Amino acid sequence: MTKRALISVSDKTGVVEFAQALSARGWEVLSTGGTFAALSAAGVPVRAVSDVTGFPEMMDGRVKTLHPAVHGGILARRGTAHMDELAGQGFGTIDLVCVNLYPFRETVARGAPDADVIENIDIGGPAMIRSAAKNHEGVLVLVDPADYAVALQDEVPAAERRRLAAKAYRHTSEYDAAITAYLEGASDVLPTKLPDALTLNLTKAAEVRYGENPHQPGAIYRWGAARGPVLDARVVAGKPMSFNNYADADAAWALCQDLAAQEQAAGTEGAVCVAVKHANPCGVAVADTVTGAWERARDADTLSVFGGVVAVSRAVDFTAAQAMRGTFLEVLIAPDVTPDAVEWFAQKKPDLRVLIAGPEQRVSVLDVRPLTGGFAVQERDARPWDDLCPEVVTERQPTEQEWADLRFAWGVVKGARSNAVVLVKEGVTVGLGAGAVSRIWAAERAVANAGERAQGAVLSSEAFFPFDDVVRLAAAAGVTAILQPGGAKRDPEVIAACNELGLSMVFTGSRHFRH
Repeated sequence: MTKRALISVSDKTGVVEFAQALSARGWEVLSTGGTFAALSAAGVPVRAVSDVTGFPEMMDGRVKTLHPAVHGGILARRGTAHMDELAGQGFGTIDLVCVNLYPFRETVARGAPDADVIENIDIGGPAMIRSAAKNHEGVLVLVDPADYAVALQDEVPAAERRRLAAKAYRHTSEYDAAITAYLEGASDVLPTKLPDALTLNLTKAAEVRYGENPHQPGAIYRWGAARGPVLDARVVAGKPMSFNNYADADAAWALCQDLAAQEQAAGTEGAVCVAVKHANPCGVAVADTVTGAWERARDADTLSVFGGVVAVSRAVDFTAAQAMRGTFLEVLIAPDVTPDAVEWFAQKKPDLRVLIAGPEQRVSVLDVRPLTGGFAVQERDARPWDDLCPEVVTERQPTEQEWADLRFAWGVVKGARSNAVVLVKEGVTVGLGAGAVSRIWAAERAVANAGERAQGAVLSSEAFFPFDDVVRLAAAAGVTAILQPGGAKRDPEVIAACNELGLSMVFTGSRHFRH
């Protein structure tokens, strides 16, 4: 009995050669649409599926293979009564299904209109793949050109057939997950509750030499068809990115964009520079130019910025590039880098990874963190300053400059690991204490980091003060205004301490833990 192969692929890599090899071995080749045209043009003997089903393709190709002649030929269990039923209907077997699916994820990635995206949801393809995978003992299923050679063996072992079936189900599972993610993400309205089932559709996007440490294997994965400014950044100079580079660059860019949006909303629109070390900000500043913002952020903590990752909110020009001459950095990410700056970096700082951020898109509302045996999932903390109702709770009101610095400090502390305290003076961080197990320790670290620069600075905390100790420490260092969520039992004592010491205090009513 002549064996039959049904070939219908979106990715046509190697398909002509594969079909020719099958035909040379005596297989009858069936096909549809564009694949049929490609095989015919290459001189491969090929038969249209419509000749087998007796029905033409319908509805602009939406209905082609959804027919018992196709699915019966695939699903019939060999050596059973199924074969008699198949013969009774005048149908033959289909012994190989070579299908990969409409380019749904690629269509989403290029920003196609919704109608085009929906039209690239494959129906017949997944049905044939799943049918063939279910009946893999009798039917070979191929979804990857890398496996074509396997099908050309005289005998394909049972274990190999099972591997191909598992690969096929993974292929359709990832495809369905991408569709689900697209449809669920089509609305800008946040869900009132998280879904009962959440599919993490991850595909490898980049290789790295290792993970956080050399003994840990690592890689970078894309979630569905999502795009990210760091994940899809262009590396225009420097070495390949490492695992830690990706993590720090993502943190730096996210904070930089949040602060830039905050500045724009306030009508100032200064250039923002964020330096990050080990996922925590170590120097953050706003200025009229990128050069000015970089110099202020660098000088905020010249020790910690060494070996850091830097993000800026505007294009890096030659002047800004030269200003980075004396500081060792791992990564620089910007919305653009001028050609002369790229050339200068390549010559003068060949180890520095220089990235032009990928296209902006709506940020995922989900923040997913691994647990042993599962994941902790929450909505991303994306509350903007304009969503707050800041309340001055002290006798002293903040000055105009203090209000600007409090707003900036609030944006920075939101991007730091808890417990976190940030001191800001005239648009630059002068002291940061992050990741401490005690709030007073975080404050002590920030004040010590600031030194004399704490005079006239403001302070922001991502959570409330359980005692007045931070207030007294800040006042002794010269801090003049404090911003915190409020809501502690001892708020009256904390406010009284501010009034006693002549400080302004503002409650936001919104905490920002970041563990």
